[in-house]
Amino acid sequence: MPIADVFRTIASRPRSSTKGPLDADEAPVVSPISSQAARFSSSSYQHASSRTSSPLPLPRSPAPRSSPAPSAAPVTSKDFSFLLRPEIFHQISPLSVPTPFRSPARQPAPDTPIPDLLRRGHFRAAAIAAVQALTSSPVSASTAAAAAAHPPASPTDHARIFELLYTRLACLCLIDATPLAAQEAKALEDLNSAFYLDPLSGAHLVPWPLRVLGVRLQAIGFGDPRRAVMSYYELAREARLRVARAGGGGEGGGKARDHSAAELWKGRLAELGVKVAGALIEMDDLAGAAEHLATLGGGDGDQDFAVGGDGRRLAMSRALLWLHLGDVGAARRCVKDGKGGETGESVVNALADMADGEYEAALEKWETLRQTMAENDVHDEMVGVNLTVCLLYTGKMTEARDILEGLVDAGQTSHTLLFNLTTMYELCTDRHKNLKMRLAERVASKEPTSQGWEKTNADFKL
Repeated sequence: MPIADVFRTIASRPRSSTKGPLDADEAPVVSPISSQAARFSSSSYQHASSRTSSPLPLPRSPAPRSSPAPSAAPVTSKDFSFLLRPEIFHQISPLSVPTPFRSPARQPAPDTPIPDLLRRGHFRAAAIAAVQALTSSPVSASTAAAAAAHPPASPTDHARIFELLYTRLACLCLIDATPLAAQEAKALEDLNSAFYLDPLSGAHLVPWPLRVLGVRLQAIGFGDPRRAVMSYYELAREARLRVARAGGGGEGGGKARDHSAAELWKGRLAELGVKVAGALIEMDDLAGAAEHLATLGGGDGDQDFAVGGDGRRLAMSRALLWLHLGDVGAARRCVKDGKGGETGESVVNALADMADGEYEAALEKWETLRQTMAENDVHDEMVGVNLTVCLLYTGKMTEARDILEGLVDAGQTSHTLLFNLTTMYELCTDRHKNLKMRLAERVASKEPTSQGWEKTNADFKL
């Protein structure tokens, strides 16, 4: 089913019944960061010129969210050479990529900058380029021009090292190489360690997106699914402290309120709560996930972590998790009264009908939503794919296949779309392999976009 892919990005451990850091109304806690940083402020570290941690590029996000620079610029000359060892990184086999995508004429030039690779959806090439810059000895053949385009990172340049690591790990996840990313993320070890704190300001040197991504990858890499839940709670404890500080409270008190920072950290705290629920689901602790979700608000609770677009997105996330748990009523309540936006409420109601097996009713909702979007010149792939699933279950396979073919012709090429279309081929004819190869050739001929150009054999069920 198309909605299943939503739950592939989360990891794991049962929630304690006691009140914890995910509860936003709890009194502020004393910062573990400041006390740890104090122990590391001795002369054992030499402090070089000031360097502000810069936000990382998000390779494939429809609405990237920047990570603000800390209020006090980190000053450090710590040696991160242990993250630059070539043996950490793995070869990325091209054999999982269909032949049409491996054509040299369609591959980017070796000296293409990493931001350009990300912008054009060449995630495999970006992952390789990141390793080249991190190790100074690429894992694949390279030229002098490529080396010049991706100069080696200095062992003390923590901002660039973490930016490249995030690019590498995120791109591996985007090309369906999450197991490799999980093994490579183990090199970071304990991201909550005081080693990753600036000795003077106590600011964390690792950007927030990498810390959040590292939680799930390390849980997979170390084979400890409970580790994810514990790590999410550690991040949540820090987020609560940041909310208190931005609100003028916290240590010292008397500080001016920073409304934008407070809203940012509240949003991050709410997102961590959703990730914990997803982690519990991946552990098959459905009862714990349901109990945890009920405490997050947005539907049945009274907490309100975010407003505007972020609030609607989190409401949708909670609704989708409730659908996965089988509680259709709770899913509907998460988005009612405009909490998920008008479109979000329509989407969840249609998905709820599908979950109940009411495909005719769901089909009507998807068709209405599709027509409404078309009037506003919006062509949403998710709506089209779910519409075709309803058509399939109501015995209209030919019409469903035509709609999916039209989405591909319009430039839509997500994994869910291609997987559903190739499944249609398998249901329609015994000669589906030729149809799959022709589909791969069509997709490879499309112009690259930031949504990802290169596909894998699994996308076409080859």
